[in-house]
Amino acid sequence: MSFPCPCGAAADYDRCCRRYLDEGLLPPDAEALMRSRYTAYTLDRVDYLLATWQAAHRPAAQELGSDPSVKWLGLQVKAFRPADADHAAVEFVARYKIGGRAHRLHETSRFVREDGRWLYTDGDIHST
Repeated sequence: MSFPCPCGAAADYDRCCRRYLDEGLLPPDAEALMRSRYTAYTLDRVDYLLATWQAAHRPAAQELGSDPSVKWLGLQVKAFRPADADHAAVEFVARYKIGGRAHRLHETSRFVREDGRWLYTDGDIHST
């Protein structure tokens, strides 16, 4: 049974991020990759996060382990900025709770396309 896609798109998971996380299809642009990575965080899919992180910036797997006290609440994409055919930035706000206390992550993430595949490199956290 399907459920609303955590990435905030107007589709259920089966018709949205599942194709990237479970079927191996490549996101067509940096925004789709960013949305699928958010979904991977909500589903504790460390495998997908590592596979979509550029090798030069990729952390160790144990740094991405889930924290059971984190509850992801929603994603808002504020801007998608392609710089050229192989570089883009996505500004977003991700809302979550830890121990019942609400938090926001406001970040501008950078992405690069290598061998036809979009990868997350790094990002700048905005103070809120």
